Amino acid sequence: MALLSKLKRHVKNYLKLQLVKISSARVYENPSNSSELQCLLKNQYRLLKSLCKPSDMPSLDDVGFKAFSQFEEDGILLYIFFVIGTTNKRVVEICAGNGRECMSANLIINHGWEGLLFDGDIENVNSGMDFYRKHPSTFLYPPIFKQAWLTAENVNELIKSNGFSGEIDLLSLDIDGNDYWVLKAITSLNPRLIICETNDVIPSNLALTIPHNPNFCYKNLPEDKHDFRSASLLAMKKLCSEKGYRLIGSHRYGFNVIFMRNDIGLDYFPEVSIEEIHNNPQSRYYQSERWPKVKDMPWVEV
Repeated sequence: MALLSKLKRHVKNYLKLQLVKISSARVYENPSNSSELQCLLKNQYRLLKSLCKPSDMPSLDDVGFKAFSQFEEDGILLYIFFVIGTTNKRVVEICAGNGRECMSANLIINHGWEGLLFDGDIENVNSGMDFYRKHPSTFLYPPIFKQAWLTAENVNELIKSNGFSGEIDLLSLDIDGNDYWVLKAITSLNPRLIICETNDVIPSNLALTIPHNPNFCYKNLPEDKHDFRSASLLAMKKLCSEKGYRLIGSHRYGFNVIFMRNDIGLDYFPEVSIEEIHNNPQSRYYQSERWPKVKDMPWVEV
């Protein structure tokens, strides 16, 4: 038994080292290989999960990589969904840009997910539709990509009218404006995981959002006030807690954060603190240098 335990320990250490090497590979520089690398990753995760206690599994800091996401969220999401599994592989992304650099693209292209993507810019939507219709992995069944300015008033109807409702695996939200109010309004979906952007210019101890305004666009403000947008992490944490979710992590810069539904994966993904998320150089710098420029704007405490 002692020899078996020693062997398992060596195997686990080796697998963790290999996972770090694979996850840090610049797969986005050679997209044609990303599918193969990700298949290898999933097999490594499978073996590691069979050998490890939940507390010994890799942290989110160890698994990130970029294939289509802006930062390392592709690797983080792939790892999370391997650990907790999927139900229907459905994702809704609100403000997906051109669909080539967003949270759902890797799951749709390399893992066969069904997607509903929204963006307010018709050029982004047309570009994204063209991309997915021509991509060898999605040309037979591209994601639904709709041009719409989503608000608290229309978000549920737009989701339901495009064939999505109830439980989905992932909701991604990055509006740079009424994020808090739109997320609060969503009742048509019951996502297992939520990934959203928060405004880490706002200090960790403040639960603030912009006032509800369906027509808000931060680009209409003076440039030195562009940080007056979205909501603080504490505001989103309080809202998600009310909806039955806990904060489990973020990417390295601390503004794209992840909430998991409380009935899922607690052994593997316990709640983390806002202080842990904001313990990075960018968040500390933003709150020190940029918050004073917008602290007197008409924020709403929630």
